[in-house]
Amino acid sequence: MPVNCELRFFRPVTPTEVIKLVQALPDKQCLSDPLPTWLLKANVSVLAPFLCRLFCWSLQHRVVPSRMKSAYVTPILKKAGMDSADPTSYRPISNLSVLSKLLKQLVSQQLVAYLKDNDLLPDRQSAYRAYHSTETAVLGVLSDILLAPDSQGRI
Repeated sequence: MPVNCELRFFRPVTPTEVIKLVQALPDKQCLSDPLPTWLLKANVSVLAPFLCRLFCWSLQHRVVPSRMKSAYVTPILKKAGMDSADPTSYRPISNLSVLSKLLKQLVSQQLVAYLKDNDLLPDRQSAYRAYHSTETAVLGVLSDILLAPDSQGRI
């Protein structure tokens, strides 16, 4: 790990960042979310400064507001044809509010940028990286396997 490599604080977010994230949201939403995605998208230019202030406060104080920690849990039948009267036939689906998802995305962006800037991501890391996927990970492993006989045990 590089010397003096510490993430001591998150940088403040801007209304422009918030607008960009909101515009990128999918149109689907949890029906029990108090803030419908379509309404947020339609009014993002008005709401962005307020959301920005909320997110900056949360990042600065390292606190997620308690209302943003609540999930809407929906029981879903595991497989079609299972006994719907048996509670073990269900699996819970937890949906966070759209604001929780936006805060998570802002934190994720800053963490990934920090890890990249400080060269802390392993070369084979595929998750949370642009242009990396399970396909690139599988191709890397396959390449190692195919090259192994030529290296005669020097891997």
